[in-house]
Amino acid sequence: MFARVLIANRGEIAVRIIRTLRAMGVGSVAVFSDADRDARHVREADAAVRLPRGYLDIEGIIEAARATGAEAIHPGYGFLAENAEFARACAAAGLVFVGPPPEAIEAMGDKIRAKATVARAGVPVVPGGAEPGDDLAEVADRIGFPVLVKPSAGGGGKGMVLVRSAAELPAALESARRTAIAAFGDGTLMVERFVPSPRHIEVQILADRHGNVVHLGERECSLQRRHQKIIEEAPSPLLDAEARERIGAAAVEVARAVGYAGAGTVEFIVSGREGPLDFAFMEMNTRLQVEHPVTELVTGLDLVELQLRIAAGERLPFGQDEVRLRGHAVEARIYAEDPARGFLPSGGRVLRLREPSGVRVDSGLAEGAVIGGDYDPMLAKVIAWAPDRAGALAALDRALAETVILGVTTNVGFLRRLIAHPEVAAGRLDTGLVERHAAELTGDEVPEEAYAAAGLVRHAAATRETGDPWDIADGWRIGGHAWTVYRFAGAQVRVRGPAGEAEVEVNGRSLGRARAVPGDGEALVTIGGITRRYAVAWEGDRLWLGAGGRAWPFTPVAAGAERDAAGHGGDGVVRSPMPGTVLVVKAAEGDRVHAGQPLLVLEAMKMEHTLVAPIDGVVAELRARPGQAVALDAVLARVAPCE
Repeated sequence: MFARVLIANRGEIAVRIIRTLRAMGVGSVAVFSDADRDARHVREADAAVRLPRGYLDIEGIIEAARATGAEAIHPGYGFLAENAEFARACAAAGLVFVGPPPEAIEAMGDKIRAKATVARAGVPVVPGGAEPGDDLAEVADRIGFPVLVKPSAGGGGKGMVLVRSAAELPAALESARRTAIAAFGDGTLMVERFVPSPRHIEVQILADRHGNVVHLGERECSLQRRHQKIIEEAPSPLLDAEARERIGAAAVEVARAVGYAGAGTVEFIVSGREGPLDFAFMEMNTRLQVEHPVTELVTGLDLVELQLRIAAGERLPFGQDEVRLRGHAVEARIYAEDPARGFLPSGGRVLRLREPSGVRVDSGLAEGAVIGGDYDPMLAKVIAWAPDRAGALAALDRALAETVILGVTTNVGFLRRLIAHPEVAAGRLDTGLVERHAAELTGDEVPEEAYAAAGLVRHAAATRETGDPWDIADGWRIGGHAWTVYRFAGAQVRVRGPAGEAEVEVNGRSLGRARAVPGDGEALVTIGGITRRYAVAWEGDRLWLGAGGRAWPFTPVAAGAERDAAGHGGDGVVRSPMPGTVLVVKAAEGDRVHAGQPLLVLEAMKMEHTLVAPIDGVVAELRARPGQAVALDAVLARVAPCE
């Protein structure tokens, strides 16, 4: 076994690999960009090396391995994990790449070549075509709309676009190609038949360098948004033992077809909810998957340890007949994003963090960490196991309810609503479920009691609970306390009396007697005889409260400004909905535009977002230029109505 391994990655996967290395008695070396100087994986590794050119710097990573005496490099997932050039560079430097041979990476990394290889092995594939040999418009017409446009060199849903008609195809190709070049350095595209109401099922395989290949069962990954997985589970509620063996055997054949070695995942699209199992190969990921923990929990195996042992030349310690699946595991991905705003990426500083107990948490978070727009928005994963599926979903819900992340808007509340949905609970899953039920799943109105709690906590901070009438923030009169008004976007809260024994109103409705008892990073708030515990953090004048997995920022607004603070109004101003980088400017000052017309394209956390004209008019001001980094709520353009 290696004495020291360098991890060419960051965030939660780097922390997770360090955990296994520590358990094996193997030294760990982290690398970090300037943005990650104080990151958790840097602090937890035995040694760390700065990469001034970032995580795609092959030469810098290899030099870091040499300088620290590392014998092997684990790429994690993303970045260089599926880069054959990187695998070859490691070998040329005398380092072991913890992954498959570069030839297997190339065969499966190119989706066009992968489909041809798999078809020759007798595994069904999704109909479609690809550049440069095919005219994508002709292919789309032949197989029929809707179709999926996909980068050939890509993965993780990046650059994938659903196209419902021929008229939408040119813009989709433009966007997908731009994303493909930025994310993968290769703009080659393909189109595939879109399978309605499909299920996304993948099979975990392991192969050693001695010709042994096994599968470890399947994972259900059908709950997605923007073709990005959100909830994954093992085993799939769809498959019985016979179907599991059929799809597992197909995955093993795919691995054998390319001379695979290491851990990998073969992904299948499964059509329909009824009738016999009908599956087709979609792609193979030649790396560890984000959702690998659910397989670990139902098999009792450590996939990172097995990756390392295979890379060191060891044989698999078991055969297919010895693989056993026990119980059920479900994973939820926590993202820095705002579901109520179309899952736009968010950012900020983690002011308060509490991770749940009694479940597995793979996380790169720490209090004080700054979440920017440089990297993928996934922050952590919460994974629960139980003897059956219902128990695993219940354990995951309890864990998400315990999770506290203040300072950054996340999707935790959305995840709780999603796993509680009747179709999810019944196992009736498909990749379009989230989109179909978006309104009920993403609506995140702030509860009235949360507004009241914000007013009471602010009141407690303002009055300092001294009992001195001159400490009351909004005046005092003989014979009693005056009302103190706290205005937030969406609500006006009035509080009368000290916070420990007050009257409270929200938008003119009395909630009666209430009290707030502040503590260390939290507050106990009693309203209507019900006491709730809120996590509390201050960010300047902004107050963050968290409860039940949800978190709300409360920023004071001036009298009469509530509407503007909520982001409403037809003033024609175009603001950045997230921190990011301007990719394309589609208009110029003086241009006549109509409401909904694209003006700018932003990239944030490896995703593109198009900003449109809010009203009909003329572009009176344009502050954005391609390549410009912009902050959240930065004014990028202004459209003036035509006279």
